[in-house]
Amino acid sequence: MRKYVITTDNNSDLPDAYMQEHGVGCSYLSYAMDGVNYTHDNFLPVEEFYARMRQGSMPTTAQVNPENAKNLMEPYLKEGADILHIAFSSGLSGSYNSCKIAAEELAEEYPQRKIIVIDSLAASLGQGLLVHLAVQKKEAGEEMEQVARWVEENKNKIVHAFTVDDLNHLYRGGRVSKTTAVLGGMLNIKPVLKVDDEGKLVPVGKVRGRKKSLAALVDAMDEKIGKYKDSCDTVFMSHGDCIDDVNYVLEKIKAKYPVKTILVNHVGATIGAHSGPGTVALFFLGEHR
Repeated sequence: MRKYVITTDNNSDLPDAYMQEHGVGCSYLSYAMDGVNYTHDNFLPVEEFYARMRQGSMPTTAQVNPENAKNLMEPYLKEGADILHIAFSSGLSGSYNSCKIAAEELAEEYPQRKIIVIDSLAASLGQGLLVHLAVQKKEAGEEMEQVARWVEENKNKIVHAFTVDDLNHLYRGGRVSKTTAVLGGMLNIKPVLKVDDEGKLVPVGKVRGRKKSLAALVDAMDEKIGKYKDSCDTVFMSHGDCIDDVNYVLEKIKAKYPVKTILVNHVGATIGAHSGPGTVALFFLGEHR
């Protein structure tokens, strides 16, 4: 089997320890906050990032550019490895296109190597779950083309169900109207959202009150899981610094499904800048999004 590596970006929200253990390469989107630019070398501790947002700081983000992507990929090519790159959704960022450009340029310089770039159409630990499933197949001995084919065929089965605590962050990102954000805050309305088959963020409902919005995530799982109900052994969850709410959702899920593998991590800064503190997101393999 030809040697290959799986790579992704930090919007997959996989822990650094996971990346290191499984040899997953990673490129990094950056962000700016309070007049300071932050890259991977100086990212704020995630708890501090969210604390600043709660105090009124409004971060902005920048996508991976082709040069960033080349810097990730080229060392592996020099070592004689092919690359399967699973990128952040093209429906939410231009990072996928940057990686495609980088791959095309590198293919000319390293014609003996192969680079496959896949648009995950996923975000946060939804993207992370797709990477994880690909890693499992790689570690089971499957060749890169076989893994890539499975990823393409199954990426729209990675269900994203999430809610946010403050609609104003989604308003800043153009995801909801100002009227919706203002009225939602006044009436304690909490949206329930998903990432659709085009990799875009779309609302699917709204409820009044935090607990109902968390329960709606479990309802979404009941609706979407389909034939995977009895084999649902892996659930990923990410959050905007609100672990107690994650535990509330997980307890309800574990009471209904045979979950064995659970991975929980913060929503990283470059997604958290748009979703805000209090975001709770659930990811699992379902029959449809």
